[in-house]
Amino acid sequence: MTYDIIILGSGPAGLAAAIAARGRDKSVLVIGNPWRDSPLAKAERVDNYPGLPGRTGLELLEELYEHAAALGTEFVVGKALSLLEWDGFSITVGSEVYQGKALILAPGVVRQAKYPGEETYLGRGVSYCATCDGMLYRGKPVVVVGLAPDAPQEAGYLSSLGCQVVYVSPQPPKGLAEDIPYVKARRLAVQGEQSVTGLEADGALLPCSGVFILRRAVAPTDLLPGLAAEDGAIQVDRRMATNLPGVFAAGDCTGGPLQVSKAVGEGHVAALSACEYLDR
Repeated sequence: MTYDIIILGSGPAGLAAAIAARGRDKSVLVIGNPWRDSPLAKAERVDNYPGLPGRTGLELLEELYEHAAALGTEFVVGKALSLLEWDGFSITVGSEVYQGKALILAPGVVRQAKYPGEETYLGRGVSYCATCDGMLYRGKPVVVVGLAPDAPQEAGYLSSLGCQVVYVSPQPPKGLAEDIPYVKARRLAVQGEQSVTGLEADGALLPCSGVFILRRAVAPTDLLPGLAAEDGAIQVDRRMATNLPGVFAAGDCTGGPLQVSKAVGEGHVAALSACEYLDR
């Protein structure tokens, strides 16, 4: 099925966008972590949301989620691993691919520092998606940098393809197959020439042809390399439109102030703009 609008992010901006888009009778899919995992859910008291003072963050999120679900919004819990622009947008989550005609980015703040060499060799040996790119490395040595709970399972998948896998992470992983070597390291740097040749882990070089860096979330600018951003914030106009046709953004990912009311307002505007884009 192809959705009219796919929303990346299940926080207040994403849920508000879903509500507005469903109000315009557009089919909507929200992809993100469980809404209860939103940073807002940890707020013990929210006093600055207009008209609803004294609510907990969890209460606000629950009402937003139930409102969106009651209107027919569909939800997929998972991490967007890759995004392809072709006759709309194709987004990979796990082993599934979802199609959308317009895209709203509302992932909140994705805080992640890049490793030396990571950006240089992205697409030339550095990957964020084992499911997408694993087959390219069958029979070759690869390193998995495990920064997400499902990274050990992804390492097992690569091993099942015939990749020679080494797993690297700051803490011993849970659920890693016993036949996959583990290296504990914090200081990492990707090495290469024309393509990746190894990963330096706390000063020791691990020769490899590919490095899979598996974080909890992939930054929007990594999913869409052409996306304009400044100081980590996605650049948008008053319509919440980005520099890419059919791509809109809302919430904390567009910069401060990091407030629920601002996120909800931007999500609403982004959805109306996406609907207008589709209607044109």
